[in-house]
Amino acid sequence: MKHATWYFDFVSPYAYLQSRMLHKFAGKAAIAMKPVLFAGLLAHSKNLGPAEIPSKRVWTYRFCTWFARDHGIPFKMPPRHPFNPLKPLRLAIAQGATPEVVHAIFDFIWAEGRDPADPVEWNALGTRLGIADPDAAIETQAVKDALRANTEAAIAAGVFGVPSVVVGGEVFWGVDGTDFALQYLDNPSLLRDPEFQRVSKLPAGAERKR
Repeated sequence: MKHATWYFDFVSPYAYLQSRMLHKFAGKAAIAMKPVLFAGLLAHSKNLGPAEIPSKRVWTYRFCTWFARDHGIPFKMPPRHPFNPLKPLRLAIAQGATPEVVHAIFDFIWAEGRDPADPVEWNALGTRLGIADPDAAIETQAVKDALRANTEAAIAAGVFGVPSVVVGGEVFWGVDGTDFALQYLDNPSLLRDPEFQRVSKLPAGAERKR
């Protein structure tokens, strides 16, 4: 069995949509789920998130709504977005980031459209997971360190956005990269194709000043 690492942040609707497609990897790769702080990836690459660019924000919400309907995935935007994902990310880690926990948190936010940053909803999420005091569960230093370590590991692996599947040292970014990753698992020589090799080494013809 091959191994893959799935880097995600609950703030990303694209990550939720891909979470609903991870069953396609069954029999192809064992997936390790790694919560990361998307904001940390953006800071490292000096990039903006989709919700920080007004026209891209509208596109993202419309596209995700369309994609979910087109693929039969339950989807409802939470009442405000982006929200601070730090607490649910830490909660997932505190509970071992198991598939059951990760999917339950994603579904709470994106299938039911609930706001984890709202205190009442936050406690409801804790109840859903069988945690009496979710605030206490996420305050250990080990949990905080694990999220930081996951984010640093993602950056070291070349991850620049979420969701990303990393397999065989290669990064497959975005929900629309799902089939690409699956084909790579079936055919590890795929990226050794001459055209993939050529485009991977193209020089930049112009660069913006930053």
